[in-house]
Amino acid sequence: MIVRIASEGQFKMPEDAVERLNALDNDAVAAVTAGDEAQFHDLWGKMLELVRSEGQPVDDDELVGSDVILPPADTTFAEAAAEFTGEGLIPD
Repeated sequence: MIVRIASEGQFKMPEDAVERLNALDNDAVAAVTAGDEAQFHDLWGKMLELVRSEGQPVDDDELVGSDVILPPADTTFAEAAAEFTGEGLIPD
């Protein structure tokens, strides 16, 4: 799976990391739904760290489509409320 972090770049994610990213995404949706801003920001940071640490950056000259596009790292809670809904950013 190719994951893009908006304004940062694309990453090739190993399958086991995708499963963990999906679990964090589901928890982030629950935090947004509950109005728990602190919990959302904690989970959002973990999602970004997982992609950055376990994903392989895609070379700038390699053209591949993104399967998932994550909002920029500085996403606000209000912006997240529009993004983190239903199945979240990563469909099950």
